[in-house]
Amino acid sequence: MPDITLPITSLAALVLGCTHLLLTIRVIRIRRRDGVVLGENEDRVLTKAIRGQANASEQMPLGLIMLALCELQGGPAALLWLLALALMAGRGIHAVYFGIHGTHWRLRVLGMLLTLIAQTGLLASLAFVLIT
Repeated sequence: MPDITLPITSLAALVLGCTHLLLTIRVIRIRRRDGVVLGENEDRVLTKAIRGQANASEQMPLGLIMLALCELQGGPAALLWLLALALMAGRGIHAVYFGIHGTHWRLRVLGMLLTLIAQTGLLASLAFVLIT
């Protein structure tokens, strides 16, 4: 088997995986506390926690896939570190908004902005490594 290491993707996967786990635990705790087996029982706190976990499930895998593909194809390490940090920060900030009830909505906006910047940069990097 070839020796393939992906240090940037591996660190990002570790951080994002931990973030996702914390969001999942939050949903489970609220469900158990309130006895909600299915759905959100019209509970805004639970709905917010569910959406935060679901949004992480939607956004994190694509970012990690693009990061890994760029890293495998020899994308510039400094740029990939920067984009990985933006992705991790964006997802972390977004998770804080969804994971801690009462936080300001601007954290959600900032988290998504950083996530979208990272994803756009990763898309551009992937396109660049494919055409060069």
